[in-house]
Amino acid sequence: MRRRVVVTGLGAVTSISCQVEDLWQKVLAGQSGVHELTVFDTQGFKVHFGGDITDWSTDGYLPAKEAKRVDRFAQFALVAGTDAVANCGIDFESEDPFRCGVILGSGVGGLNEIETQVGRLLTKGPDKVSAFTIPKLMVNAASGHISIRYGLKGPNAAVATACASATNAIGDAFKVIQHDEADVMVTGGTEAAVTPMGISAFANMRALSERNDDPQRASRPFDADRDGFVLSEGAGILVIEELEHAQRRGATIYGELLGYGASGDGGHITQPNEDGRSAAQAMSRALSDAEVDPAEVDYINAHGTSTPLGDVAETAAIKSVFGEFASAVSISSTKSQLGHLLGASGGVELIFALLALRDQVVPPTINLETPDPRCDLDYTPNTPRERKVKVAMSNSFGFGGHNGTVVVGSLR
Repeated sequence: MRRRVVVTGLGAVTSISCQVEDLWQKVLAGQSGVHELTVFDTQGFKVHFGGDITDWSTDGYLPAKEAKRVDRFAQFALVAGTDAVANCGIDFESEDPFRCGVILGSGVGGLNEIETQVGRLLTKGPDKVSAFTIPKLMVNAASGHISIRYGLKGPNAAVATACASATNAIGDAFKVIQHDEADVMVTGGTEAAVTPMGISAFANMRALSERNDDPQRASRPFDADRDGFVLSEGAGILVIEELEHAQRRGATIYGELLGYGASGDGGHITQPNEDGRSAAQAMSRALSDAEVDPAEVDYINAHGTSTPLGDVAETAAIKSVFGEFASAVSISSTKSQLGHLLGASGGVELIFALLALRDQVVPPTINLETPDPRCDLDYTPNTPRERKVKVAMSNSFGFGGHNGTVVVGSLR
């Protein structure tokens, strides 16, 4: 019999809020975290807006000296991870450290540090490149720092599958506990790619919205007037643990991880299969793993990036998997509020799926004003909807053809 796995702790850092409950209420209210960028001067850039985090500090989480030795993406993970651990109420000092681990995702890792040190190399010479460069830029720095903070000596890894990173990391951590290799895992994703290189590279490949005159309405998944995604940053971290372990310590349980599925497109490096067949495979595998029928799914937190091709492909995938039930399931893309956090998006979005289970409400897809006839499902436009939510699904699809889906449900 497979071990059951539940979620007991939540932590997030986003451009809307860095407190989970406040973030959730603002997402339900349709508040946008997209604005004119402040982290660098965008003069001369094609895109001047995004979801950078402005009211941000590591005070109370990291000593100032230590913070300078940690890239921004790992700082996000440490803050969100610390909040998730506090939220779950676990005392790691009383746990077997070899039964507790960390698996986090990040699509890019320490891009801020790469840009800074390349600048130093080119302007000041090789002797001026920081000795902390490699420990700051490596994708596994975030999971390493969290394991060091709490002395966790169980499975420890990083996942880099572009925009599917967090979801793939959560799926891997879920299986680690199911297979009795750990009792508690800290998992999710983190990203800090709102940099001059990040913005210019995505803009030059025509992936970003260029709605500079109206940033808050730029992220519009499934809308006929969408013109690309909005680049954002942040982290979404969860603590997951074996059910009986959580019950013994009286933990609050947000929901149960029921199933996980993954697949690859085997097609284009940046574009999904137009018919969504590989994304559909990930969704079908997650449902099969969860032993859940499509008719039982009440809510899908869609990948929904607001790209012309991606939203159509995901719609096709949902129709393929859910068949006659596709029109009955509530769907929304919370990227309409937050923009796209790349490798962190799946962590934040699974938090929203779990809170939808708890509060029996589906968050809206804002800015959905002109429906695309090719995207003809129920995307919960502009207003949250109270409804029964016992089972929810979260999708993440990434460059490279990486697809991941997690299914969660109320504890039964």
